[in-house]
Amino acid sequence: MKKEINIEPEWKTVLKDVFQNEDFIKLSDFVRFEYLNKKVYPAPENLFKAFWLTPFSKVKVVILGQDPYHNPGQAHGLCFSVPDNITLPPSLQNIYKEIEKDLGIKKDFHSGNLENWAQQGVFLLNAILTVVAHQPTSHRNHGWEEFTDAIMKKLSEEKENLVFMLWGNYARSKKTLIDNTKHLILEAPHPSPLSAYAGFFGCRHFSQCNHYLKTKKIKPIAW
Repeated sequence: MKKEINIEPEWKTVLKDVFQNEDFIKLSDFVRFEYLNKKVYPAPENLFKAFWLTPFSKVKVVILGQDPYHNPGQAHGLCFSVPDNITLPPSLQNIYKEIEKDLGIKKDFHSGNLENWAQQGVFLLNAILTVVAHQPTSHRNHGWEEFTDAIMKKLSEEKENLVFMLWGNYARSKKTLIDNTKHLILEAPHPSPLSAYAGFFGCRHFSQCNHYLKTKKIKPIAW
């Protein structure tokens, strides 16, 4: 590896074999080149933010997104989340609406920063960790998917009683990586305005998640 990976120490240990893989070395070279030559999101210092905020031992829930937001100021390394003072994207607005209906709590639609979830053990992982500005899925098929598939497998194999929330066909296709005999898999359509009314609204994933965690004597998430 030409350059040390700046990732949270627990994850560095868990993913040691992945980082030494030739495919990951190619991926890192590609990503480095893209950052140097194009406008890429999130900023490099936020690339592994989800890992820093939710160390491997702290993961309770996994929410899988596809790739980062591609407009300025939005992506900061956590799927579906946006930094403070950024307007909530439509999918996140729908996630908040479902939380309100499911749990009967009031959400602040002025704040889409989900770092608080991450600090409680919600691992907010995108399948593809980088994107070129204004070009959705532009970093598809360059190795990120294999990297994040390996992460999903590690979580499934080495942990127990996790809740995986898979929204939309892309995320749902990853359920084959998860052992459903020792984890809870919750599936629904994507919260995007295009599909939220097809079953995301009313899925009640947040109450189901907390009920499952409580039955396993794990502290529930304050959504």
